[in-house]
Amino acid sequence: MKQPAASSRVKTDKATKLVSVLGSTGSVGCNTLDLMARHPDKFKAVAISGNRNVELLAEQARKFNPALAVVAEEDHYKELKQALSGTGVEAAAGRDSLVYAAELEADLILAGIVGIAGLESTLAAAKTGAIVALANKECLVCAGDLLLRELEKSGGTLLPVDSEHNAIFQVFDFDQVDSVRKLILTASGGPFLNTPIDKMASVTPKEAVAHPNWDMGAKISVDSATMMNKGLELIEAYHLFPVTSEQIDILIHPQSVIHSMVEYVDGSVLAQLGTPDMRTPIAYALAWPDRVATPAPSLDLAQIAALTFEAPDVKQFPSIRLASEALKSGDAAPIVLNAANEIAVHQFLNYNVPFLAISEVVEETLNLQTFKDPKSIYDVTVIDFETRKITEDLVRSIRSAN
Repeated sequence: MKQPAASSRVKTDKATKLVSVLGSTGSVGCNTLDLMARHPDKFKAVAISGNRNVELLAEQARKFNPALAVVAEEDHYKELKQALSGTGVEAAAGRDSLVYAAELEADLILAGIVGIAGLESTLAAAKTGAIVALANKECLVCAGDLLLRELEKSGGTLLPVDSEHNAIFQVFDFDQVDSVRKLILTASGGPFLNTPIDKMASVTPKEAVAHPNWDMGAKISVDSATMMNKGLELIEAYHLFPVTSEQIDILIHPQSVIHSMVEYVDGSVLAQLGTPDMRTPIAYALAWPDRVATPAPSLDLAQIAALTFEAPDVKQFPSIRLASEALKSGDAAPIVLNAANEIAVHQFLNYNVPFLAISEVVEETLNLQTFKDPKSIYDVTVIDFETRKITEDLVRSIRSAN
């Protein structure tokens, strides 16, 4: 049975919430720590982690004084240990240490490690029974049923941090699920919304990461440019909320003011509005079920004056179609979709394939896949690994042809 976004709603009695931030050196992680610094009486860091930016990770450790700081890449362990000498903060490195960080006693664990690399630690966090604030799309896309199963067993709570799912969570009536007609995920359309397809063929990585509204990392920005991010969010929404895939729509909204909506059977449509600032949904997850002030600017609708909407063009942005088809095909297909996209985006950012080839490579990889649906985290990792090899072979064939 599918679970709603929150499997338990127990408010902690502690005045200060203990928080671990996995992926603290990324965009979401930095914004999370920024909010925690603004409310030092409400939040205390337990563990933080980064991928390879030791300088920033050490700076964060000195400022927030967590018990543990983990660098994912083991080659940087000595550098981190030296940087934290005399601070009292334990330094660690590698996959096992990331899992250990997720298992430390905390009230809330921010899962902000980008990509499939965040799956193992997020599943470990789910087993603790704590609140898991999920900022990692790939965990639900690749292992949604497995993650929700662990949360159900532990009594943990899953809170979405993505602005779209966070918006839905805020206006979704879990006590009247049958009254929900559909979810409406809004999308800015990215930097190429009004760009003809023939012009998109020559766009550069610099142009693709220049999002008009949001400040995000390179990979997520490219996903926004291809609208794969919206396809992944469609799969996420299916796992997060008790609806069918047919009850999830996508709507282009260039102003990024309405972050998503829920339509009810009586014709009412409830929406969450706000300026495009990730600190708003992060703050909601951090403080839930309460709220805390953020530095996000107030929404001035009179100044904005007009909010516009349009249906997405799936010919211009085929990633939406690919994600929808993958969701309906079975649990292995979303894993393939995600892995192929990660490789294709990485190759585009390194100038190895053109922009339009991203979705072409993903589609061809999906057509080649013959995997059975996964029954365990091991199965997920095997499918992911094998898919990456298939996709890399396709990229090599494209490069040699050109």
